Amino acid sequence: MSIETTLLEKFRSFCYQNRATDFEKAIEYFTVFGDTGWSVDMTLPLDEIIEQKIFANYRYIHGDITKNTQSNPTYHKILSSIAIGDRREHGAFRKAGIGREDGEEAIDVLMDKDILMMDHSVEKPLYETDKSSDKLLFVSPFMRFWFAMISPYYKGIKGGEFTEAKDMWQKRKGEFSNLIYTSLIREYILNSSIDEYEGDPIVSIGSYYDKNIEIDILAKRKSGILIAGSCKYSKSKTNKTELSSIKNRCKTAELDIDTYILFSKNRFSSELKKEESENLRLLTIRDISSMIDNIERDEVISYSGKRY
Repeated sequence: MSIETTLLEKFRSFCYQNRATDFEKAIEYFTVFGDTGWSVDMTLPLDEIIEQKIFANYRYIHGDITKNTQSNPTYHKILSSIAIGDRREHGAFRKAGIGREDGEEAIDVLMDKDILMMDHSVEKPLYETDKSSDKLLFVSPFMRFWFAMISPYYKGIKGGEFTEAKDMWQKRKGEFSNLIYTSLIREYILNSSIDEYEGDPIVSIGSYYDKNIEIDILAKRKSGILIAGSCKYSKSKTNKTELSSIKNRCKTAELDIDTYILFSKNRFSSELKKEESENLRLLTIRDISSMIDNIERDEVISYSGKRY
């Protein structure tokens, strides 16, 4: 599937194809099977479907994937490093034990094949000394899952031994969807801004990062006005501490922010809700779940690969 197809378009297609109505459950299953075109029975536990579709068909799926990666061990090491690390290019090279020149050449190939894409910081750091290595994103959620949870354990899996892979998935599954959430929240903000900021739309949205600071969401409007946001996925309510934290990070990065947007998977404290205003928006699952409303059949994406 082309890199030009947005993550939201892929997600809506997945939800229509698999009759998903529970937003949180849809993201959980999409994080594993997104962008494959496979039918997924969402009445079954996710771990059971991973067993049926991925472990049982490992050799065939591996064969399909290696047609793209050319079975190149350098590519596989880099992809696994990005899938389970902080996604910084040079950090992935170090983790994979690969030199910068070979690593950059590999990244160019993987981007040409639409496996990876750059996730540039929306704004550059004010000082050159704070500049950080670029981050990368997988184009396909499934490919990220594969290189995080399957490929590193291929020796056992191809021999029918799944314990190591299963154990790692159990350790990571609780937070593995967070990156998908954050990416979809960015698309929600971008789409909702069309009416909200009529005449001064958002022209760029992503994140901000340098050597010292990371901000989940940074958006720039046509006029240059900046919007910053954070996403919290913990079981506790988000409170004013998070607002203070993002304001301090923006101040340290010397970003002049007009509006803050906070997303909380598990609601907000009463104290923080009193702070909501034109310059502070609070988003919950209830707000962003509208992203799967009113999906039409013609939004379903056609995939040419094998179905499992």
